[in-house]
Amino acid sequence: MAEARIERLSLEECLRLLRGGSVGRIGVVVDEFPVVLPINYRLVETSGRTWVAVRTRPGNVIEQASANVAFEIDGIDPAQKQGWSVLVRGTVHHVEAGTAYFRERWDSHPWLTAERDAWLIVSPVAITGRRVLSPASDWDVPNPAHL
Repeated sequence: MAEARIERLSLEECLRLLRGGSVGRIGVVVDEFPVVLPINYRLVETSGRTWVAVRTRPGNVIEQASANVAFEIDGIDPAQKQGWSVLVRGTVHHVEAGTAYFRERWDSHPWLTAERDAWLIVSPVAITGRRVLSPASDWDVPNPAHL
């Protein structure tokens, strides 16, 4: 029986998946240990640059994190034993959301909006992704019309 395999995703495929999502996980280091938290995000592409924009509560773990962070999204299909993930490694920066234009373009629309007044962007150093593909089984039917 064939084994599952891993394929690397192109940068364009990673960006396509990031564009289509709104929830991911951000990894930060707190007291020398990693912490991973769910967060709403928005992919912003402008002037040939790409950023992951987030809003969070001032003073929380994410807002006080060190500069180096990781951000991840994924999709999993347990029934088919396959899935994908996109990892953004980069630096987090605090930004002021003073203008309506900025707020409209960069707002990640957090599900929890109360007190989410800390605006952050992740400036990517690397965007990578991979997909796990399950092997075709003896029962796979490529065209349902054959039934």
